[in-house]
Amino acid sequence: MSPKNIRIEVMNAIEHKVDGFIDSFLIPIEEIWQPTDFLPDSQGEGFMEDVHQIREEAKELGYDFWVTMVADTITEEALPTYESWLMDVEGIDQHDGNKNGWSKWVRAWTAEENRHGDVLNKYLYLSGRVNMREMEITTQHLIADGFDIGTDRDPYKNFVYTSFQELATYISHKRVGQMAKKKGNTLLGKMCTIISGDEMRHHLAYREFVKTIFGEDPSGMLLAFADMMKKKIVMPAHFLRESGGSIGTAFETFSNCAQRLGVYTAQDYIDILGKLNTYWDLASLRSLSDDAERARDYLMRLPDRLKRISDRMKFPEEQYHFKWVEANGII
Repeated sequence: MSPKNIRIEVMNAIEHKVDGFIDSFLIPIEEIWQPTDFLPDSQGEGFMEDVHQIREEAKELGYDFWVTMVADTITEEALPTYESWLMDVEGIDQHDGNKNGWSKWVRAWTAEENRHGDVLNKYLYLSGRVNMREMEITTQHLIADGFDIGTDRDPYKNFVYTSFQELATYISHKRVGQMAKKKGNTLLGKMCTIISGDEMRHHLAYREFVKTIFGEDPSGMLLAFADMMKKKIVMPAHFLRESGGSIGTAFETFSNCAQRLGVYTAQDYIDILGKLNTYWDLASLRSLSDDAERARDYLMRLPDRLKRISDRMKFPEEQYHFKWVEANGII
C-alpha cells in the first residue's frame, strides 16, 4: 500500500475519536469568552471614558511591543487561509456535511480562533497607537498571498505543523500579556493571557492527534515529523509584507523585533521541538522501518544541534520602522 493510502486509512480509522477531541479540547460556544467581554460596551454610558482609559494605558508600551502586537493580530486575522488549507488535507472531507469528524474539528477550531483576531483588531483600533489602514493592507495581502508551510496535503505533516505552531503562538501571546500587565495595562494583559489559553488547548489537541497516529503508523509519522523539521517550521505569517512591498519582506524584520523583545526566540523554537520529542516518546517507538530509525536519530539529536547554531546567531539591534506604527509609537 502506498504511503498516501496508508495515511488516508489511518485518518479514517481514528476519525471516530474526533468528537471526543472536540469535547476535550474545545469549549462550547455558549460558554466560551467573546471579544465584547473585554472591550468597552459601545451601548453603555461609560463607553467614551473606557476608550480614553485604553488610549492612556496604551501610551506606556514601546515601539517593538506595538509592532509585535500588530504582527500577531495580522497572523490571527489570516484565518481564512488556514481553514481553507486544512480543509484540503487528505482525510478531511468538507463536502460530507457534518458526517466527517475531521471537517467538524476544523470548523470548530476555526470558530474559536476567529475571536482572537477580532478582539485584538478592535483593541488596536481603540488604542490609537496603530496605523490601521496600513495594518489592514498587510492583512489583505497576507490572505491574498496565501502560504506554503511545506506540508502539502499530508495530514501527518499538517498535524506536526499545528502542534508546533499552536505552542509558538501560546508563548508569544502569553509573553505579550505579561509585558502589558507589567506596564500596568491590565485589560490587554487579560486579553492576551486568555488568547494564549486557547492556543494551549489547541496545541494539546493537535499534539494528541499526532500521538494517536504514532499508535497506528509510527514509521510514517516519524518520517513526516523529520521531514517537517528538516524544512524548518515556518510561521503562518512568513509571507508578511507591507504596502508596496514584495512577499515576505516584512517577516524577517518582524521576527528580529520579536527576538529582540523576547516574545518568541530561537531558543523557544528549540524548546518546542524538545517538548514534542518528549511527549511523543520517540525513544520508546518500536517496529520502525530503517528510514524511520534514521529519522528518529535525527530528531533526537536535532535540539542540541540547533542549540549550537543558535548560540552563534546574531540578530540586528536596530529598529526597522514599519508603516504600521510610527517611530514614536503614536499615530
